[in-house]
Amino acid sequence: MLEYLESLPLIDHHCHGVFDDDPDRAAFEAMLTEADTGGPPGTSMFDTQVGFALRRWCAPVLDLDAHADPDAYLARRAELGAAEVNRRFLAAAGLEALCVDTGYTPRALLDPPALGRLAGARAHEIVRLETVAERVAADGVDAHGFADEVRSRLAACAPRVAGAKSIAAYRAGLELSGVRPSDAEVTGAAGILLRQEEMRVCDEILHRFLIWCAVDLGLPVQFHVGYGDVDADLRRGDPLLLVSLLRAMDAAGAPAMLLHNYPFHRQAGYLAQVLPNVYVDAGLATHNLGHRAPALIAELLELAPFGKVLYSSDAFGLAELYHLGALLFRRGLAGFLAGGVEDGAWAAADAERVAGLVASGNARRVYGI
Repeated sequence: MLEYLESLPLIDHHCHGVFDDDPDRAAFEAMLTEADTGGPPGTSMFDTQVGFALRRWCAPVLDLDAHADPDAYLARRAELGAAEVNRRFLAAAGLEALCVDTGYTPRALLDPPALGRLAGARAHEIVRLETVAERVAADGVDAHGFADEVRSRLAACAPRVAGAKSIAAYRAGLELSGVRPSDAEVTGAAGILLRQEEMRVCDEILHRFLIWCAVDLGLPVQFHVGYGDVDADLRRGDPLLLVSLLRAMDAAGAPAMLLHNYPFHRQAGYLAQVLPNVYVDAGLATHNLGHRAPALIAELLELAPFGKVLYSSDAFGLAELYHLGALLFRRGLAGFLAGGVEDGAWAAADAERVAGLVASGNARRVYGI
């Protein structure tokens, strides 16, 4: 089963750009955690699930022995240079297509076309809704013109993007009403935004407005759910809080793509079962759980229909995370499917068909790519 999955190209339906320079050890370790820094003095992020997975599975891609010492790994990485490192890891991921979130760029990152060239894959953009709104606000549009300008900019980019993303989980939480906000409500919320020193969308009304803009344009809408950096309040990141909005989106025929989901992956699997428009993945957590990734994937698949599970890496910054996400996902899914064949839960042909759906078929169908 693993050999079969390794032969299948993946569609990574949610990922980010990578650095085009060589980080030092501190910067590199900081990218192995969702914390603001690499950890307190005397500790190392190499002593984590993702750190051990990286030494086991990424070292051979750089012509090192598995479990190479961190210093040797970083020295070899610097010797090869960022361009070659990025090429090797993007190619090793075995991708057919990428859907790249371009809304978060705290520093220079490779853009979708560059990622696509390195991966030998088609690259598609995912537009981050809050980023569009914040740029409109920063451009000096008044509160009364805000909604129309946001709609206009999203409509202009809709033909070239594969979907839209909401980061409401980071800002207002996921308890979003299913009611479409009125123009007056949006104008009022925009007025508050425009009076802020920092143009940062964090109003429940504006998050809903942006989501409905994407729905009206026929775009699949991605939601950050659960696990993320320290800005994410996990108490408000449970996808069950989204039920009202998800039902309203279903009535409008709009796909809702629940990203990451850990530690709420079982809740997400339930929503994928009971709501026709909900799709799920286990991105970001897959490589962070390392050796425990198979347990995560099995738990996601307890209830989620196999036709509604997608692959994503949520790779950001380090090209290694593209390779790790793909490798650990393939291994976890292969173990789950092979175990079912051995137990007589399904036939080998069924396992191969499901592997194809999750690897790329589901994403191809939902995004139309």
